[in-house]
Amino acid sequence: MRITDSYMSSSFINNLQNNLKNLSKVQNQLSSLKEVSKSSDDPMLVSQIMDLNNSMIQNEEYMSTIKDSIDFSNMQDTAYDAATKSLSRIRTLIQQAGTDTMNDDDRQLVKAEVEAEIKTLTDALNTNFGGKYVFSGMNTTTKPFSIATDDNGKMTGLNYAGTTDEDSSGNLSRRIAQGVKIELKTDGRKLMNEQGSADQPDNLGTFLSDVLTALETGDVSALSGDLLGRVDKEIDNIVTQRAENGAIFNRLEASKERNTSENLNLESMRSDKQDIDLAEKFMEYTMEQTAYQASLAMGTKILSTSILDYL
Repeated sequence: MRITDSYMSSSFINNLQNNLKNLSKVQNQLSSLKEVSKSSDDPMLVSQIMDLNNSMIQNEEYMSTIKDSIDFSNMQDTAYDAATKSLSRIRTLIQQAGTDTMNDDDRQLVKAEVEAEIKTLTDALNTNFGGKYVFSGMNTTTKPFSIATDDNGKMTGLNYAGTTDEDSSGNLSRRIAQGVKIELKTDGRKLMNEQGSADQPDNLGTFLSDVLTALETGDVSALSGDLLGRVDKEIDNIVTQRAENGAIFNRLEASKERNTSENLNLESMRSDKQDIDLAEKFMEYTMEQTAYQASLAMGTKILSTSILDYL
């Protein structure tokens, strides 16, 4: 009889401890509002939650890159806009100076305004964003464009100090998602619009130099002919580069929306695994508390019976 009572007492204590452990677990879950608080609670679930956390952290890093790239692309668009306006103004001035009704003195005034627009154009092409020049290729801290002059201070072209390696695209690459990269159009060589050769360059810089020379010498034929036609090509080139940059901007905006959606899905998945259902958990707590109190009540009878056997 005493062996049976001893077994019942031992069994009661074990059950009581288990019920107390279950009650304590639910209490912790209610106070933290989390299913698990340490790895030993549920190793598999904790591992899944950690994977989701890592995915969310990575997604946030991608989002930061996307936002920075969007701002960078916006700054480039501003530079393209300023460059287009300068070239359009130069076109208007070339057209005005390419007529016989304008005298040489007036052309010198036009020349001075063209020189000012060339400086404005160069400043636009040297646009800086966050300490990085937007058209310097890989050489982001080097000012890409400068006006080349001869010993007499006469403009001879534009110098480009950005990426010049022929094997390099000159564009900055950015990772915006797992396995997804995008190239920002930072290769300023495209803006030079080279149409000649290494020995005889014919680009934006030499074109602008030719315009100044024609204005200085009063070469009406060149101003109204080749140079007027050429300025349209230079404007078209800037517009084309701007359109390509716009396509990149649109892709970045789409990536931003997709990243936001993915992050919401990840948060939802993590919440399903990590956060408790408050109503359901409170009901479970009530049940565990009832079980624990019932164990205590039953234990009182079991222990009382066991003690009486020794009296």
